[in-house]
Amino acid sequence: MLLHMPQVLTQGELTEIRARLGVARWADGALTAGEQARIVKQNRQLPADAPEAAPLGAMVEAALRRHPLFMSAALPRVIITPRFNAYEGGGHYGNHVDTALHSDPLKGLTGRTDVSTTVFLSEPEDYDGGELIIEDTYGAHEVKLRAGDAILYPATSLHRVEPVTRGVRLASFLWTQSLVKDAERRRMLFELDMALVRLRGQGADQAAMVSLTAHYHNLLRQWADN
Repeated sequence: MLLHMPQVLTQGELTEIRARLGVARWADGALTAGEQARIVKQNRQLPADAPEAAPLGAMVEAALRRHPLFMSAALPRVIITPRFNAYEGGGHYGNHVDTALHSDPLKGLTGRTDVSTTVFLSEPEDYDGGELIIEDTYGAHEVKLRAGDAILYPATSLHRVEPVTRGVRLASFLWTQSLVKDAERRRMLFELDMALVRLRGQGADQAAMVSLTAHYHNLLRQWADN
């Protein structure tokens, strides 16, 4: 499931994040990649031990946790601290699949990467290229969103970032270990939750709403990891 989440970050949060990243100490992104991904990864990345990493990561995580679409679609058990990268001067990231397990030195844990999320920090008109291409059974999907918007997609997806030929593409990226490991079950729960939201807004019969809400929670109870 690919899900566009609008306005995850406020304009004030965007301004602060971009200002602090503008004076940050960046590192070669290939240093954090696995053996296979290192071959196709050309970008800059904010090191986990940079002074900006923890507070900016916490800001992005808090923004996601208050966004109803993220909470409904990801059903987070563990959110790996959001990281930050920059692409410019032809920087790109070729086809790859995210590693199954990712360590988080800031939280001192390792999480399973069920769900990937990219939060765009640069306006699309400020750079050329840099499209996030996500492949699934329906083909390749090109994603280039407004600053502050985010895309959520399965971490199992083959994906890439096209070369940036003008300007700088700033983004935050993260992985979530979901309460529900199976992607198809997560999708069904999300669609049921969204249907409940629509019905609630239409003043649907309360007895029917109680019944459907009970089904949602009973399915979540059955499918959630122990």
